[in-house]
Amino acid sequence: MSSSKSFTSGDYQLYPSPRNTHRILFEHQVFVPYPYALIDLAAMGLKGRYSLFAASREADRKQGQLVSFENEADVATFNARFEP
Repeated sequence: MSSSKSFTSGDYQLYPSPRNTHRILFEHQVFVPYPYALIDLAAMGLKGRYSLFAASREADRKQGQLVSFENEADVATFNARFEP
């Protein structure tokens, strides 16, 4: 998948970050309604794989970012460390 290609996940229109090492939409996801926030996932000490997408939520067209995680425990780590 090219970093410039968007796709729909059902709930979101997604645009992959060109910095993603893994261009996969993982099972565990967090939507943050801050489209311009800088999110440094590598600095958060996550245990599993992760990916970041610019996102538009289909339900209300809210713009933001979607972070997806391979490990469920990384969701709690992200929520504790993320500050917009």
